[in-house]
Amino acid sequence: MFGFEDMLHSEFTELPFKIMFYVIIFLFGICIGSFLNVVILRLPAGESILGIGGTKEDKEKASHCMTCGAKIRPIDLIPVFSWLMLRGKCHSCGQKISPRYPIVEALNGLLYVLTFYVLDINVKSIITCVLMSFLIVIGFIDWDTKDIYISMLVVILVLAVPLHLFYSREYEDVTLKSRIIGAFIISVPFFLIGEISRPIIRRKFEEDFRAIELGDSLMMFAAGAFLGTQAVIVSTFIGVIAAAVGGIIVKAVTKDSKFAFGPFLAIGIAIGSLWGPQIAQWYLNIPERLSGN
Repeated sequence: MFGFEDMLHSEFTELPFKIMFYVIIFLFGICIGSFLNVVILRLPAGESILGIGGTKEDKEKASHCMTCGAKIRPIDLIPVFSWLMLRGKCHSCGQKISPRYPIVEALNGLLYVLTFYVLDINVKSIITCVLMSFLIVIGFIDWDTKDIYISMLVVILVLAVPLHLFYSREYEDVTLKSRIIGAFIISVPFFLIGEISRPIIRRKFEEDFRAIELGDSLMMFAAGAFLGTQAVIVSTFIGVIAAAVGGIIVKAVTKDSKFAFGPFLAIGIAIGSLWGPQIAQWYLNIPERLSGN
């Protein structure tokens, strides 16, 4: 016998059902991804999102081409596929449409599929999918503006509450103690590094910024409360490695040594949310494997 929560990994579940389920999840994910594009574009600009915020003109303004202002047709709003059918160009002026739009949509869809593939059908998967979407928004906005919005981090922090209070069976490996320690074990060192580096950078470069900005510290505070101690350490390790590689590439391409840390931390958190405890156990078991026991 198997429960609903392990349906996708059960030998009794037919392959056609799995394929259909993943297709539905992907399509749902790219639709949500289309909305994420709106948030990524409008939130930094202070424009209205779902009628909230912005000016009256923003709320009345329909989706339009950023170049010619032409109203986007309903047929052109199909996530991923419309961009492919239009060959990445506006139907009115022929100006190129950034490939980032379908990338965000497809990325969200693929992350949803990957989440259910790894975690199966359960509440944990649903909440983790919400986390993935917020990580996409945080990562892309930080890349564009080098700014992380506290409201996004509050949502991640809030998501940790139902995990601990109502779904402890699915998260039995993450205790309240682990969440509390996880919230501080990375965020506090990040904060201290930022504060210590600030006067040094100001003195040397005559610019006011930190080696690790406050938003990055708060991001890891929220992630630690969500993931627990082991997974947030794994997430940080992966994020730092990704940032090191990404920083080399960014400097080679733009000749600028400054870049956003948030997108790389988001990558680490995404991986940590799916495989954090397993990666931690693999690492902790290395001495035992080397000794041949």
